[in-house]
Amino acid sequence: MDIVKELKEQRDRLEAAISALEGGRSAGRGAANGRRRINPTTGNGRRKAKRRLSAAARKRISEAAKARWAKAKKAGRNAL
Repeated sequence: MDIVKELKEQRDRLEAAISALEGGRSAGRGAANGRRRINPTTGNGRRKAKRRLSAAARKRISEAAKARWAKAKKAGRNAL
């Protein structure tokens, strides 16, 4: 096998291992094992503020979801 190809494969394996150890952050998604991280923190170790929706925002989201479901039901689809 070509030495350059071997080195590239080894690099890919190392990057995947590093990504798994860091919780998959470099892949742009959640933890590598599919579980949510407990107590997410900022880079300095302080806990992030929990984001909360207002009652009005929750209502708008609920109404939009119900409209999507009604549209899908009317079209005869069982799932969106």
